[in-house]
Amino acid sequence: MPRIMMERSGEMEVFARVVQDRGFSAAARNLDLTPSAVSKLIARLEARLGTRLLVRTTRALTLTEEGEAYHHAALRILRELNDADQEAAGGAVRGRLRVNTTIPFGTMFVAPAMPDFIARNPDLIVDLSFTDGIVDLVAEKSDVAIRTGDLPDSGLIARKLGQSRRVVCAAPDYLTRRGCPQTAPDLDQHDCLTFNFRRARPSWPFRCEGQEVAQPVKGSIVVNNGETMKQMALAGAGIARVGLFHVESEIAAGSLVPLLEDQNPGDLELIHAVYVGGGPLPHRVRAFIEYMVATAGESPLLKGSS
Repeated sequence: MPRIMMERSGEMEVFARVVQDRGFSAAARNLDLTPSAVSKLIARLEARLGTRLLVRTTRALTLTEEGEAYHHAALRILRELNDADQEAAGGAVRGRLRVNTTIPFGTMFVAPAMPDFIARNPDLIVDLSFTDGIVDLVAEKSDVAIRTGDLPDSGLIARKLGQSRRVVCAAPDYLTRRGCPQTAPDLDQHDCLTFNFRRARPSWPFRCEGQEVAQPVKGSIVVNNGETMKQMALAGAGIARVGLFHVESEIAAGSLVPLLEDQNPGDLELIHAVYVGGGPLPHRVRAFIEYMVATAGESPLLKGSS
């Protein structure tokens, strides 16, 4: 069994692994330690700091407020240590990079950026998967995922790439047949295109008489990704609520018409790159995230434009 150095960085690495694996036994297996050794190390760390970092029950392990702060700082320090090692070793970007991204973002930003990214990193193989569903990065062996909307509570580390205002829109053909809604409650009389994700909400936000309201919506078609929703809206199948970055060109061309804009409450869609924390970030992952921040993240389409 390899001996882990028990200086502060070693304690941080074990603590971060416990948080990532959500348990002492799983962390012990990955670190090639015994659960009792991990438990004793965490107890010693808490004793040294004079505070409880973790709350342990038979069913779950959760971070205290102090644990959250220490975890955030530990991840930052571990990344900096890893960066220092990689810089000293040359910091080569090589190997296979597995990226999972939403279909709209991947189509508009990731795919067009890949030729230049590969030209800059010729020893890298980029393995792309496009899906709007939430994947388990560990189970799918993905290095990084790009996700839109609110992030679920998890142990993942997030880096913001940008944001886009959501817009409610429909094709002129649909509006000719069904009429144009003037108020949010008018949507009761329309076919609204919705998502079938478990996290999807059956209502859209609007601002009516100075108050933000959640307007229930329903329709004849539900889809599992934003690109299909855009195509259904273009085909006149119903009213959609999508990121403006995804449909801005169609709105400019007149093939989609924005609706109820005076009642939009500032409905934003956040876009993040997320990855598993708890240890050194591979240089290939950092290179990809920094590249996306410098390219897609600087696009006017992702500035929350109106």
